[in-house]
Amino acid sequence: MNQAGMTQEAMTQTRLDAVRLDGAGPIYDQIRRAVRDLILAGTWPPGTSVPPEHALMEQLGASRMTVHRALVQLAREGLITRRRRSGTIVASPPASHAMLDILSIPEEVERLGQRYDYEVLSREDGRPSAELALRFGLKRGEKVAHLVTLHRADGKAHVLEERVIHLATVPAAAAEDFSKTPPGDWLLGNSLWSQAEHAISAVPAEPDDAQLLDIGAGEPCLLIERRTWNQGSPVTAVRLLYPGSRHRFVGRFGPYGQV
Repeated sequence: MNQAGMTQEAMTQTRLDAVRLDGAGPIYDQIRRAVRDLILAGTWPPGTSVPPEHALMEQLGASRMTVHRALVQLAREGLITRRRRSGTIVASPPASHAMLDILSIPEEVERLGQRYDYEVLSREDGRPSAELALRFGLKRGEKVAHLVTLHRADGKAHVLEERVIHLATVPAAAAEDFSKTPPGDWLLGNSLWSQAEHAISAVPAEPDDAQLLDIGAGEPCLLIERRTWNQGSPVTAVRLLYPGSRHRFVGRFGPYGQV
């Protein structure tokens, strides 16, 4: 029976049964780690209701103070959101659209007042080739999903995306065909990241890329390269190639950061 057919009580019990303590260290920290691991593994995706404190107390034989301390720490880490009336849920991953943050390309296009669409041009799952491993700094033995996606604005090429998703960190990506949601937005809704590395450079368009972007070979492009990790495990690496003549990135900053 899927979750849609389960009662709230049954779903709560299923989630309670999934919380397993490892016996190492203080009980509050064991609870914190057990819940954290379920969230980071995707077993409890964003929006999932976390069992209430009294249910966790009864299931784990822990005091209210112990359970409360574990949940407070998870909230501080940004993994759960606690609401007085509606209960505790798994938090959505952080997302914003400033120049150096994680970008949603559909929202980027819509903010320009243009119509968005995209096409997944190619996909290969498995161990990377030597060339791909070199381009993205991958280990040859790890399994990844390698996708090339063309994003359009009002029917014109907006940005060419090449991405690898680490399937050991995001196993659900193996079963996702990205036909309804582009890879970047799917990851924002279905995975967590705790660290990111971001670089912008100017590069000439290679002939194959230029043809897809409908520009001349050698024309200047803006290349955004980004990698994200979750608790030290790689999540994804992406190269976003924008035609230089059609784009500019603007950020406003003050003494204490972005404004």
